[in-house]
Amino acid sequence: MAMAMTSPSTLFISPQNLSSNCSSLFHYSPKFLTFQTKKLSSLKPRRLSVSASRSLQALIFDCDGVILESEHLHRQAYNDAFAHFNVRCPPSSQPLNWDLEFYDVLQNLIGGGKPKMRWYFKEHRWPSSTLFETPPESDEERAKLIDTLQDWKTERYKEIIKSGTVETRPGVLRLMDEAKAAGKMLAVCSAATKSSVVLCLENLIGMERFKGLDCFLAGDDVKEKKPDPLIYLTAAKRLGVSEKDCLVVEDSVIGLQAATKAGMSCVITYTSSTADQDFTDSIAIYPDLSNVRLSDLELLLQNTVTAK
Repeated sequence: MAMAMTSPSTLFISPQNLSSNCSSLFHYSPKFLTFQTKKLSSLKPRRLSVSASRSLQALIFDCDGVILESEHLHRQAYNDAFAHFNVRCPPSSQPLNWDLEFYDVLQNLIGGGKPKMRWYFKEHRWPSSTLFETPPESDEERAKLIDTLQDWKTERYKEIIKSGTVETRPGVLRLMDEAKAAGKMLAVCSAATKSSVVLCLENLIGMERFKGLDCFLAGDDVKEKKPDPLIYLTAAKRLGVSEKDCLVVEDSVIGLQAATKAGMSCVITYTSSTADQDFTDSIAIYPDLSNVRLSDLELLLQNTVTAK
């Protein structure tokens, strides 16, 4: 067995002579099996058993953070909306502005645009604005504020996407094409507003790929947002496949939790804002999909080990 220590915390092991009994300890990829030693000390003894054989039938992508690195674009659109409506949270006299560091935390804490704003205003006091001279007090007024801000933000986000300056993340389009060519079902499940996701997909993956999706769900299509598993459970039902035969591609722990709660395996392609999150429950972690082939994902799913 060939070994190489690349840092004090990470060991890479060539899997040539690694027995199947040991493989459950590692994240598997075609080239390396990896584990982080700093986390092993915190793990409690668990009985591991190999799950029933899994066969990749459906590949499901998240949109924001997976198909495109979009969080900085969403942040820009939110801040533009706050400025447009002069949204001011007491005691500040300046329009609300979510800085990069705060938004990285927020977007990994709360899924969906409206829940983000509602959570923020509850925590930091409801704001005054050009919509409401004094902070809204009734549920109806607060809902109107949230809806108006979200609608304006969505339109602003569309303008940014249409600008032609946004590209898909590496490897995404090739992997989608490989899946379709192999007869696999292909889906996109996003917590974002449906109109903004449609715009992204039409402009970034192209109309032919978009129309070729076997399932497309957005935040508007389900009552509960990620990390609730409803969106993935709904996708499996519409695709007519078992959850265990689906593989989800996510970029954040919120999406990972939604997938695993739905009984689906999940691989992570992290972004700069999610790189430090705990992805222990994923079956593989990648910086992007540029070197990931469909055959790699099929092998991963076949070798999935479930901890009980």
